[in-house]
Amino acid sequence: MKVLENLKTDLPASIVVFFVAVPLCLGIALASGAPLFSGLVAGIIGGIVVGAISGSPLGVSGPAAGLTIIVFQAIDDLDTFEAFLVAVVLAGVFQVALGVARAGVLGYFFPNSVIKGMLSAIGIIIILKQIPHAFGYDKDPEGELQFVQPDGESTTLSSLSEMWESVDPRATLVAFVCLGILILWETVLSKRGKVFKLIQGPLVVVAFGILYQLITRSAAPDWALAQSHLVSVPVAESLSGFFEQFRTPDWSALAKGGVWITGVTIAIVASLETLLCVEATDKLDPWKRVTPTNRELFAQGTGNMLSGLVGGLPVTQVIVRSSANIQSGAKTKLSAILHGMFLLLFVAALPAVLNLIPLAALAAILFVVGYKLAKPSIFKAMFSQGRSQFIPFLATILGIVFTDLLVGILIGLGVAVAFLLYRSYQNSHFLHIEETVEEDNRPHIELTMAEEVSFLNKGAILKELTAIPHGAHVTIDMRGSYSIDRDVREILDDFKQSAENRSIQIDWIGADLLSHNAKSRREVRHQRIPGKITNGDEPLATQNKHTQASLTPKLALQMLKVGNERFQKNLKADRNLLKQVNETRSGQWPFAVVLSCIDSRTSAELIFDQGLGDIFSVRIAGNFINEDILGSMEFACKVAGSKLVVVLGHSHCGAVKGAVDNVQMGNLTTMLSKVRQAVELVESPRSPSERTSANARFVQDVATQNVYLSIDAIRSKSDILREMHDAGEIDVVGAMYDVESGAVKFLEVEAPVR
Repeated sequence: MKVLENLKTDLPASIVVFFVAVPLCLGIALASGAPLFSGLVAGIIGGIVVGAISGSPLGVSGPAAGLTIIVFQAIDDLDTFEAFLVAVVLAGVFQVALGVARAGVLGYFFPNSVIKGMLSAIGIIIILKQIPHAFGYDKDPEGELQFVQPDGESTTLSSLSEMWESVDPRATLVAFVCLGILILWETVLSKRGKVFKLIQGPLVVVAFGILYQLITRSAAPDWALAQSHLVSVPVAESLSGFFEQFRTPDWSALAKGGVWITGVTIAIVASLETLLCVEATDKLDPWKRVTPTNRELFAQGTGNMLSGLVGGLPVTQVIVRSSANIQSGAKTKLSAILHGMFLLLFVAALPAVLNLIPLAALAAILFVVGYKLAKPSIFKAMFSQGRSQFIPFLATILGIVFTDLLVGILIGLGVAVAFLLYRSYQNSHFLHIEETVEEDNRPHIELTMAEEVSFLNKGAILKELTAIPHGAHVTIDMRGSYSIDRDVREILDDFKQSAENRSIQIDWIGADLLSHNAKSRREVRHQRIPGKITNGDEPLATQNKHTQASLTPKLALQMLKVGNERFQKNLKADRNLLKQVNETRSGQWPFAVVLSCIDSRTSAELIFDQGLGDIFSVRIAGNFINEDILGSMEFACKVAGSKLVVVLGHSHCGAVKGAVDNVQMGNLTTMLSKVRQAVELVESPRSPSERTSANARFVQDVATQNVYLSIDAIRSKSDILREMHDAGEIDVVGAMYDVESGAVKFLEVEAPVR
């Protein structure tokens, strides 16, 4: 979306966020024991600087509510606020380093049940924290989210009982009138005309609050709100007085170890809070856009460095402002930037106007924001998804409401991980991709989902889906999947919604299998795909006659690729080998035959993570073809029913090195002569001094050429295999195994020109 084209929606949204942000900035500064102006500085920098650098389309940054206790304690421990500012600058440096190191991927390891629980918990906290303000009890500072109040004595719930002793009917009147305006605007007027959509209800509420205060001051002073019930922005008497409110770091504090510890602590906590907010904001985004998390860490770090340099509090992305931004109809990050500009303008030039806004009016706005984050329908939807989703969701809510944000997140994450372990998540889970080009030059991308895909995989899947070019033809194959987590399904649903705007055509294969009940799904899995889990608690099934017959050469190749992915990630599939011994005693039905070298590092069963009865393994030094090997392959395919022949070479092959150096030693001489043809076919380099085993690149090229020669020999010297290949009954492919990484790379059909 182009930024300027959306000004008509981003401008009103930015004004709403601006009005919401002012008391939050002040309240967080007050709760942190810092100068009030420092909260406003953080809000300005979070809006303008972080907003400009960030790639988040709807996220809004400002002073961090989750850091109030840390900041309060740090200022006390470091003796001066100026020493604390040094720690803020250091935190920014550390965050920039985290962004450069690509640590943003950590944000993808939080399950959706926890993220949704966080959003609902914040919604509940907003409502609970704003109820006292709506009744004129303003003891608790705006913006802080902890259950225990900054005074260390009161709690969120005790404030609800304490407020009845200090109810102010004037504030209550303003709150209820404003809430009525918002409900009327939301449910009736916004559906009556474009003007009511352009002018947001919260803007009308703020205007009403200011007018109420102006009118009552002159016409009915008894009904005017006291200053303690209004926004309280520091007012400078002159321009020089305004600039005097900025603070600079005391660099001599660098000699204090506590400054460095505080800097690291702020960097870690602020980064986690930001990544969680990014995940939540992207979930709320109607267009399902994806924020680049590494760039976000870099932006937040830059903002914190600048905030510390000019006297501001630490900055993070903030879910309260971000959700208000989204609910107000923002479409691009221009809204966040404009809100920062409004903060700067009004704090510098028009603070008296801000000081007319009743806190009760802002409480009404935040009531609506909180309700939308914690609607009953969200609880109902999470409950319907089963206990593995609902219990972590509920644990997160309770943890955040009765402790604080990060502790609650950790509680929810712990419960989610417990469910993950309970389901014995031990199997392969990744995304395999193949890309081709269709006749009309339209890219065709095939995404094959693995056996079991959990929320741990959503980062990789989201990255690949985001990278798919406009106009592509995408095939998403789920036939090999036993279970796809709801987190990943939501990502796929979001991708489906956004595909139309990106002119992407999607073909779904096997998606219907996921909607079956558990019993029918197990039956289909067992009939169509070999080696799949037949029960959530059982190991991989043994290959049998029916599963072998259901395979195509393409699926057989895919199974080897899937197995090698597991091998590379050290995620060996769970198998009961003794049971497989018993189940294969009367026969075998392997789906592939693999010709590989005798090198001790190239066991095909291990490299492709296969079990007993899954593949035929033929091994000979140099993986070349002779009549005995061809006979073995013919038996494997024609008699035993294998669908695939793989010739597997490998890097640093000793046989190839011997052939390159023309080693002469007994029977080895005759054997190596079978590989010499590959040496001669590789034309580069031409210099004899470079055509030796000391040249690793030359050895690799010869080993690859040797694989192509073996494939050619299979096709030309075996009528049986050639006929089966031409009929589509089998496929013959080549591959190279990297002994350093464990990766298998499948080769092109024809050998490249050397």
